[in-house]
Amino acid sequence: MTALTTPRSSIPAVPALLLSVLSVQGGAAIAKGIFPLVGAVGTTGMRIGISALILLLVFRPALRHFTRAQWQAVLPYGLVLGAMNLLFYLALARIPLGLAVTLEFVGPLLLAVSGSRRALDVVWVVLAGVGVAMITPWTGGGTDSLGMLLALLAGACWAAYVVLGRRVSQVLSSGAGVAAGMVIATLTVAPFVLLSGDLGHVTPTLLAAGTALAVLSSAVPFTLELVALRTLPSRTFSVLLSLEPAVAALCGVIFLQEVLSLSGWMAVVLVMLASGGAALTAHKPSPATHQSAEGHRT
Repeated sequence: MTALTTPRSSIPAVPALLLSVLSVQGGAAIAKGIFPLVGAVGTTGMRIGISALILLLVFRPALRHFTRAQWQAVLPYGLVLGAMNLLFYLALARIPLGLAVTLEFVGPLLLAVSGSRRALDVVWVVLAGVGVAMITPWTGGGTDSLGMLLALLAGACWAAYVVLGRRVSQVLSSGAGVAAGMVIATLTVAPFVLLSGDLGHVTPTLLAAGTALAVLSSAVPFTLELVALRTLPSRTFSVLLSLEPAVAALCGVIFLQEVLSLSGWMAVVLVMLASGGAALTAHKPSPATHQSAEGHRT
């Protein structure tokens, strides 16, 4: 049995989370390269479907023996996983990777400070708002408005994923929870994939690329994050996760030749500062499994 197949992985939490961030953004770069061939919806279907198969084979969750409480936790988790991935890929087809991830980050950031009455938390929200405003196409040109909206909706799903993923991590092992959730996510996006007809263009080469995408973007990071959610302090988890927009922007530059404007880079930095600041100044820090400023995957 490998380290990832045990409920308590031997992989330290911090390296697990950093590997998760790098894996996801590398996978996103691969995904965007596949879009011209099978579309964003088809790519979503390949990624989630292959991920589900891999995770089922690796972890072999006893789905028939899940309790009512476990299904009540994993069903909404899987639905949100499917919606989050589909919305994010639809956004990614329209806007650069770095900006898509930056906008998506607004969801968990707002969740992290929700209910707070501290003035400092308002500062973080305003800072993120300024960042979003800097990349909003107020004049009707520049960044695609629909792409931005889709990224923000994906961020709302991400916020829900944080809450639901925490619940799943409390009732199931990391492997079983992710595998079962990915099966539900596959069923969630299947109608959209079938209606799109995109998978009719799949070739063996594309299938291999889809497998690499599934491993990098879903199978590995979802598992690593649930591992980290069990033990990592909330502040550390959230601060490390706030690096993700910058990692995404750099991957966009290196792999996709997506050069952001100065205002785009400033937006990335502002949202990162807001997210990291909210984590560092969070009131009464506790283990990540009991906070709402952690968790992600698209």
